[in-house]
Amino acid sequence: MKTALVTGAASGIGNAAAVRLQREGYDVLAVDRDPTGLGPLEEAGMRVLAADLSDDAARASVIEAGRGVDALVNSAGIILLKPILELTVLDLRQIYAVNVEAVWELTSKIGRTMPSGGAIVNLSSSSAKLAATTEAAAYASSKAAVLSITRSFAYAFGPRNVRVNALCPGIIDTPMQDTVLAKAAAARGITVEQLSEERTHSVPLGRAASADECAGAIYFLLSEDSAYMTGQAINFTGGLVMF
Repeated sequence: MKTALVTGAASGIGNAAAVRLQREGYDVLAVDRDPTGLGPLEEAGMRVLAADLSDDAARASVIEAGRGVDALVNSAGIILLKPILELTVLDLRQIYAVNVEAVWELTSKIGRTMPSGGAIVNLSSSSAKLAATTEAAAYASSKAAVLSITRSFAYAFGPRNVRVNALCPGIIDTPMQDTVLAKAAAARGITVEQLSEERTHSVPLGRAASADECAGAIYFLLSEDSAYMTGQAINFTGGLVMF
């Protein structure tokens, strides 16, 4: 049986990815800082590990638990919504600890223990390529860093036949998206409904995606169907981003 480690597994895209991988026959280790959110996954038969990836010791425990897995999904991420001119270095450090440092370290230290044929998917974002939501500038910059991390490790692990790709979700129906809408709307002095409608109208397919749909794209990038793909940043945006 193949094994997988999924971070950010208590909710949103990480949760959907963990459920999808278990359905596809993986033995899943689900990681999140929220032990309550991990409860249903443990009841479903997954191994769980509560860990805050901004903490060095907790991160080390995740790396040890993930040694030798066949698949790694770096989905854990945090967001801060704040006017761009008010962002501080401390804000950046808070965001980068989880969105960049943890992705780097887990990719590096777990990736080097993976068997031939292993695969990593790092969750980036359409915000790595678009800058319209300036209140999320710190988050966007961290997700741009994820793309560079992905490309570098794709080169590093390629000779061992371990693939590293990134997925760039757009507007996905998740708790994080609800947070973005609420705080960005408040900062702009408009209603959540107005902002949601504006954002939906910007998507050529005219809708948000579900976390389950996103999990399908993650599974594709981990599967043999994408065995000749590495170092890629795949848009999952309904056409919002086409480059």
